[in-house]
Amino acid sequence: MFAYVASVIAVLVASLAVGDGSDGVDRFPADRAWLYVTLLTIGYLISRGLAKSGSRETTDTTRR
Repeated sequence: MFAYVASVIAVLVASLAVGDGSDGVDRFPADRAWLYVTLLTIGYLISRGLAKSGSRETTDTTRR
């Protein structure tokens, strides 16, 4: 979770820090930054889903 949050913050800060180039063109616009945040979120949700899918407890139906 902390790595995901740190990655999102890093992407947003990088988008803010890069800013305009000498020719006035934004090299890392906000829409691309939010696309990367969305991709990070999808990856995080998939990884959590995979982690949860392997953590099911097996229940013993026979009683001793």
